[in-house]
Amino acid sequence: MSYDGRMEQELIIKQKYETLKPYMDERMRRVWAAAEAKALGRGGISTVSLATGLTRRTIRSGLSEHQEQLLSGEAPAQRVRRPGGGRKLITEQDAQLLADLESLVAPQTRGDPQSPLRWTCKSTSKLATELQAMGHVVGERTVARLLQTLDYSLQANRKLREGSAHPDRNQQFEHISTQTKGFQARGQPVISVDTKKKELVGNFKNGGREWQPSGQPEAVRMHDFVDKKLGKAIPYGVYDVTANAGWVSVGSDHDTAEFAVETVRRWWRQMGVTTYPGATELLVVADGGGSNGVRSRLWPVELQRLADETGLHISVSHLPPGTSKWNKIEHRMFSHITQNWRGRPLVSHEVIVNLIAHTTTGSGLVIQAELDPAPYAAGRIITDDELANVQIERDAFHGEWNYTIAPRTRPNG
Repeated sequence: MSYDGRMEQELIIKQKYETLKPYMDERMRRVWAAAEAKALGRGGISTVSLATGLTRRTIRSGLSEHQEQLLSGEAPAQRVRRPGGGRKLITEQDAQLLADLESLVAPQTRGDPQSPLRWTCKSTSKLATELQAMGHVVGERTVARLLQTLDYSLQANRKLREGSAHPDRNQQFEHISTQTKGFQARGQPVISVDTKKKELVGNFKNGGREWQPSGQPEAVRMHDFVDKKLGKAIPYGVYDVTANAGWVSVGSDHDTAEFAVETVRRWWRQMGVTTYPGATELLVVADGGGSNGVRSRLWPVELQRLADETGLHISVSHLPPGTSKWNKIEHRMFSHITQNWRGRPLVSHEVIVNLIAHTTTGSGLVIQAELDPAPYAAGRIITDDELANVQIERDAFHGEWNYTIAPRTRPNG
């Protein structure tokens, strides 16, 4: 055959190979190459090898497989390689590799000050470097694959631990549920109260993303240092469990019990008294700590003042320790506020108030918000006489968590 004829054959085979290559596995490539070489006759192996880049040994292997299959008369094997073909697994070549890798990443090594990776992140590249220092021949991609075989995966921290659980935690939740149902059955208001996370006021980055023109993100400050002129915003919320409505006072001074009770007072005057015109009782579900906590002496004193002003018998049920996130206000109101202002800098108290007040949900949540610029002194001392003057009746079940404060006088009396 002439030189031009061989070149034309090579070109045709190369075009066929490039077309079929994406669809062929290792076995199909060598069998197809063998079939083409056999069809060309003398010099076919050399021609196919030059056209495809496959070695002559590979093409001969394909011919042998084809010949064996014809002689046996059996269906083609499903294996790509013969049994035992290919390189041995690295774990077979290096029996100690898996054990050493697991010793580096096992959870118990976190408490071992002698662990090589005790004080650094366990990336695959660092694990590979450490294994190489131990005498293993291994790369980071192999380390990643071996970690999967050991049933490891990349995982973030998960907030699950709430501290030690009080033995009566479940009973307290049942008590709160019973109280809530009883108040609702009598047509009396039930509110959940808490302080939302304090927010920096100013042109600071706010978590989340918001739709903006492509390539034009809103520019904010590089560093989150408090603006001394604008200060912080302290949103204290009241959530009406029955009406699915809320009130938020945005303070700018201190998160004290006086501020907390003032927020309840504003909710009652602006929303509560209209929704429950004949109410004589109020149930407040609160956390066990913070400005409305169990140990606060100012909290019951200020509630007494509110009871005197409104004539309401104010019952309080505190959530047991370590369960603040179970408070209904957290997932029925605060979470939606956070979602509503995601990705927006909270540049002023007015902006914060408006973003809160325009928060709605598909279930019909309505929120009213108002700025409370009044000063609230921190560290206010409550004397024993002031505390003794509170008309408080504690429940038989955990009286420190469940109690009622009765008005000392008639409203406006």
